[in-house]
Amino acid sequence: MTDAIDYKIIGDDMQAVEIELDGGEAVRAEAGAMLYMDQGIEMQTSTGGGLFKGFKRMVAGESFFITTFLNQAKEKKRLAFAAPYPGKILALDLSQFGGKIICQKDSFLCAARGIEIEVAFTKKLGAGLFGGEGFILQRLEGDGMAFIHAGGTLLERELLAGEALAVDTGCLAAFSASVDYDIQFLGGFKNALLGGEGIFLARLKGPGRVYLQSLPLSRLADRIIEASGLRYNPGAGMKKE
Repeated sequence: MTDAIDYKIIGDDMQAVEIELDGGEAVRAEAGAMLYMDQGIEMQTSTGGGLFKGFKRMVAGESFFITTFLNQAKEKKRLAFAAPYPGKILALDLSQFGGKIICQKDSFLCAARGIEIEVAFTKKLGAGLFGGEGFILQRLEGDGMAFIHAGGTLLERELLAGEALAVDTGCLAAFSASVDYDIQFLGGFKNALLGGEGIFLARLKGPGRVYLQSLPLSRLADRIIEASGLRYNPGAGMKKE
């Protein structure tokens, strides 16, 4: 059974979520997301369901371990998790999504204990000539609260049955499990060679709800590297131009 937790989202462009735990309640998060916690809350690091689940996360680029924050005291205690870069934190009650939602690997922030966190889909994009990065989706399953982070502005679309939407893979934050999804190659050599939008798009088909982010982490990192005059050499790392 999933723990029922109280929460408050703080801030505007650089947000944090403050969670209040009763005695014995807990939340789970990836390593490095915690902002602060009251005395009486204990961190417990585990694979989150055995070695197999740990290896699945590691292969997909996630941490092998997941951290549980447990309130060992009898009275209420608070802890907070911070957004990693500018954007919005979205609170999702999974019971309103049929107990399941799909999110980008980098979007997941934390969730109530009892919610299962698994790799749902992984695909290597742009192998060979054009390079590219992996497209990894996580499945959050349970009946409690989960929190995701969307970079930049958060947009919400409600797709009707059969309605389709093409999205830049990095701009996809989360969507209902009822939405059908796949990766589509943007055809044509000119598109592949010169297209600024990349050559792969996520194609979504309703019914269901889709959450989009205007500033994915990969795009933010590219702008920082470009502005700093750095370039990436796979063999030597970052170099100043």
